[in-house]
Amino acid sequence: MSMEGKTEPAGAAHFVGKREELIEAKRSFRTVEGRDVLIIYHQETFYALDFHCYHAGGPLQHGDIEEFDGKQCIVCPKHKYKISLAKGEGMYKMSEPGRQPPAFKWSSKGVKQRVHDVTQSDGSVYVRLSQVRDFIESDFYQGEKGREERAKAAKADKGTEEPTG
Repeated sequence: MSMEGKTEPAGAAHFVGKREELIEAKRSFRTVEGRDVLIIYHQETFYALDFHCYHAGGPLQHGDIEEFDGKQCIVCPKHKYKISLAKGEGMYKMSEPGRQPPAFKWSSKGVKQRVHDVTQSDGSVYVRLSQVRDFIESDFYQGEKGREERAKAAKADKGTEEPTG
């Protein structure tokens, strides 16, 4: 169901808000075709990715955005996992073997977080859910078992915030 109340076919671009409102909010939570999505406006670019972190289902909405190895990443506030906004790669710091003293560099674990396409038209912003058929780790937290895990964790972490926006 789009925000305008019309049902869109699966795979269609869904209206998620007016451009200026999303820019002002910087981060917005939406449910698109039953999927929890975070829309981020950062450095003049819109990004959309699964709302819940691939690692433990933590809400990404309040994560810091930092640059690692030239990639803009959101840092999960729950366990500090770093996720590239553009591709959903999990980023980690590794030591370069054989270097003395040890040298560290940022590297990719591969795609861990599902990202979605964002388009704009006439002052409106649209999200088309990813059509990648392979399982991506953040998919788990979109399903029933993942929802149950998130609910258990939220109960245990009394300080976890619910999505807003």
